Amino acid sequence: MTVRRVVTGKNASGKSVVVSDGPSPREMALKHTPGFVSAPIWMSEATPSLSAVANDPMSKAGASLLPTAGGSTFMIVTFPPDSVMMSPDFDPAKAGPEHLVATPGIAETFEMENPGMHTTPTVDYAVVLDGEIWLELDDGETVNLKPRDTIVQQAARHGWRNKGSKPATLAFVLLGAEVR
Repeated sequence: MTVRRVVTGKNASGKSVVVSDGPSPREMALKHTPGFVSAPIWMSEATPSLSAVANDPMSKAGASLLPTAGGSTFMIVTFPPDSVMMSPDFDPAKAGPEHLVATPGIAETFEMENPGMHTTPTVDYAVVLDGEIWLELDDGETVNLKPRDTIVQQAARHGWRNKGSKPATLAFVLLGAEVR
């Protein structure tokens, strides 16, 4: 999956311009979790300033994708079917470090004793673009989601499960929240 990312802004004379057009510099298809693709599109560390064309925040390789309070992250993620992780060829020792590179900050919130479960200090808006995915909550409840279904998640402990036979692609906007 290559996600086309068109970024606009204003030039020195205040005219609207295309700043960049192409894939995110941090899009990554994982080798050790075939079918998993992370495509971070844009981030803001705080309330953005619109006075000038900003530097591309996605050019900072390795920077955390987990937004701080007041910040945001927009990303597209493709989840392979769970059967990929259940395959005898799947090696979590190789897949884990790769997830840390693809989704820094977020991957560190994953629970080792409960694979896939995690909690982030964010309010997340998500929409299923393609495929089916199951949202699992910490009480064991699961919600089946299909294309055009939306999710508003408020710092809930959760995991994404793809019980189907095809990849599922979701778009996420994570808003950094204050933890009280």
